Amino acid sequence: MTAALMLPVLAFAQAKKPTLMVLPSDNWCEQRFFMTTFDNQGTKQKVPNYKQAFQEDTEIGQVISKIGSLMIDRGFPLKDAEQEIKAIEARTAEDNMLVSTTSGSSIAESPLDKLKNRAKADIVIQIWWKVNKTEQGKSVSFVLEAFDAYTSKRIAASTGNGAPNSTEIVPVLLQNAITANIDGFVSQLQSHFDDMFNNGREILLTVKKWNSWDKDMETEIDGEEITEHINTWMQKNTVKGRFNRSDATENIIRFDQVKIPLYDANNNAIDARQFGKGLQKYLKTAPFNFEVKLMTRGLGEAILVLGEK
Repeated sequence: MTAALMLPVLAFAQAKKPTLMVLPSDNWCEQRFFMTTFDNQGTKQKVPNYKQAFQEDTEIGQVISKIGSLMIDRGFPLKDAEQEIKAIEARTAEDNMLVSTTSGSSIAESPLDKLKNRAKADIVIQIWWKVNKTEQGKSVSFVLEAFDAYTSKRIAASTGNGAPNSTEIVPVLLQNAITANIDGFVSQLQSHFDDMFNNGREILLTVKKWNSWDKDMETEIDGEEITEHINTWMQKNTVKGRFNRSDATENIIRFDQVKIPLYDANNNAIDARQFGKGLQKYLKTAPFNFEVKLMTRGLGEAILVLGEK
């Protein structure tokens, strides 16, 4: 095989694996009353209380460990959700004191967004299971689902049942049941990550303006509207120029299906914040010289507000 022909093979063999984080599913938490209410800018929202689940449930830690072991055996790096939750708690007081210097508003972030932001996992795997008991023993039913941590889109799923009439403990029952169904699930995960590696990671990007700003998106700079300057920057900085401008008015520009690189030139992972920071720097330099505030929602959405910080 010539050196030229070997390059694609080597590149595939050395391709990065997505980092994973395993969590109990929302339904599992609901069934076991591990839920809490989150105030999402005035709207009450029910969300899983992962800290309580890890502290009070005797099985979840072992179950996640077993699933993690299966994924590590297949070469997938794993982020420990329980440890990340502990690290988040150490920073909660600091975050609660963080407010906008202009409006005094605080950062709105769900508990899961905080966890995603801290762990920086590519994929979140959620596990649900139910133990079926009979006089002869027990079996287990499970649902394993994987979601893109940036878009929350489902990218892989597997369901199954363990062998009946077993006397094994639940974590072992689940490990055996999932092992029998894991290969197809892993294949779906890797296919999704390979597609991201080749075609970019999907995020959302929104550009707004403060009401107090004396310009808008239709203001011309060097003969072109601000909207068109931003559009040109997007064409140059997205993977293969892939993005969709879903809305554009004098006050707001919305981009969805924005494809960004997975890694920068130094092999560091890029998320929506890093990508948005690039546009922020562009708009802060000549000929624009704008004040630009950068905010994020989770890993997959960046919001730039022009005119003030």
